[in-house]
Amino acid sequence: MRSKSFLSTFRSLSNRNFKIWSIGALVSNVGTWMQRTAQDWIVLTALTQENATAVGIVMGLQFGPQLLMLPVTGFAADYFDRRKLLIATQASMGLLALGLGVLCITGAVQLWHVYLFALCLGCVAAFDAPARQAFVSEIVGDDLLSNAVALNSTSFHAARMIGPAMAGLLISGIGAGWVFILNAFTYLAVILSLLKINPIESIQRDFSKRAAGGLTEGFSYIRKRPDIFCVLVMFFLIGTFGINFPIFISTMSVTAFHLGAGQYGVLSSMMAIGSVAGALISARQDRPRFTLLIGGAAAFGLTLLASALAPSYWVFGATLVAVGISAQMFTTTANSSVQMWTEPTRRGRVMAIFMAVALGGTPLGAPVAGWMADVFGPRVAIAVCAMSGFMGMAVALMYLRKHRELKVWREGLRVRYSISNPVAHASN
Repeated sequence: MRSKSFLSTFRSLSNRNFKIWSIGALVSNVGTWMQRTAQDWIVLTALTQENATAVGIVMGLQFGPQLLMLPVTGFAADYFDRRKLLIATQASMGLLALGLGVLCITGAVQLWHVYLFALCLGCVAAFDAPARQAFVSEIVGDDLLSNAVALNSTSFHAARMIGPAMAGLLISGIGAGWVFILNAFTYLAVILSLLKINPIESIQRDFSKRAAGGLTEGFSYIRKRPDIFCVLVMFFLIGTFGINFPIFISTMSVTAFHLGAGQYGVLSSMMAIGSVAGALISARQDRPRFTLLIGGAAAFGLTLLASALAPSYWVFGATLVAVGISAQMFTTTANSSVQMWTEPTRRGRVMAIFMAVALGGTPLGAPVAGWMADVFGPRVAIAVCAMSGFMGMAVALMYLRKHRELKVWREGLRVRYSISNPVAHASN
C-alpha cells in the first residue's frame, strides 16, 4: 500500500516526454540556483557595502518584465510553437549568463552591469515562463497535470538544495564569475531535452479571431471566474511581500549571524529541503483543493514569523525548512489550480497573467523588503512580510463565504465546516 502511494507521487514520469523534459530541467535548475546565489552575493558583498536595497533592485529588474511585457508574452505562449519558443528563450538566457560571467572573470563588472543583465534576463524569462507552464500541460494532459506541476516544483527546489551550496563552494574557491559560466552551459541540457521530445499535437490556434484581442480575452475570462481571481489575489499578496527569500536569507546571514558565502549557501539549501518536501506532499493530491491553499497560506505566515524570531543560525535554518514546506504547498497548489481550472485554449494567456502576478509583484515588494531590512533590520522585515500569508488566507475565506457558501460551526470541542458550489473545472 505504501509502495503504491509512493509510485503514485511520481506517476507523471511514466510519460516519456515529461521524463526527458524533467532530466534537462533538473540540470538547468541547478545552474539557475547557482547563478542566483552568486548574483545576490556579489551585489551584497563585492559591488556594494552590504546594501540589501541593491539586492531588491536586482530582483525587481529581473521579475518586473513579467508584468510589463504581459500584452505579448501570453499571446506568444498561446499562438507560437512552444517548443521552438522555449529553445530560443533558453539559448538567450545561456548567452546572458555567459556574458555576465566574462565580465566578472575579467574584473570589469560593475553594479549597473548586474542591473542591466538582470533586466535582460527578466525580459527573456517573461516569454519563457508562461510558455514553459503551458508546454507541460501539452506533454502530460489534464489527468497528470497536477502531479506534473508538483514534480516540476520538486525538481526546481531539489536543484535549490544543490545549487546554492555548490555556488557557495565555487565562489570561495574559484570566484563568482565561473559560477555564471557554468550556468550558461547548463541551458544546453534543456535545449537537448526539447529536441529529443516527440512532436506534440498542439491546440489548434485561430490567429484570425484572437490575434487582436488575446490579452483582453484573458482578463475577461478571469473576471468571469472568481475562483481563479481569488487565487491570483492570494498569490499577489504572498508573492509580492512574502516570497523575498534572497533578501531575507542574505541579510540574516550577513548582518544578523555574520556568516560567509558557504554558510549562506547552506541556508538556501535548507529552505530548499522544505520546498522539495512541500512539492512532494502536493504531488500526492489528485486535484488541487482550496483547503490546501488556505492551509498553505496560513502556515506560510506562521513559519515566516517564526524565522524572524530565530535566535541562532541553526534554529533559523530549521525554520527555513518549515517555510519551504508551507510556501511550496501554497505555490504548487495555486499553479495547478489555475491551470486545471482554465480552458486549454486560454491557458497560455491566463498563465502569463498568473506569472505576472506571482513574479511581477516582486518589483514592488523586493525593494520595500530590502529597505525595511536596511532601516529596521532583517528580523523586522521578515515579521512584517509574514503578514502576507494571513492576508492571503483572509482573501480565500472571503471568497468561500461569498461564492461557495462556507459555513462554520462547533460540535463540542471540534470546529466543523461545509462548502458547496464546487469549482467548475476547465473540462466541464
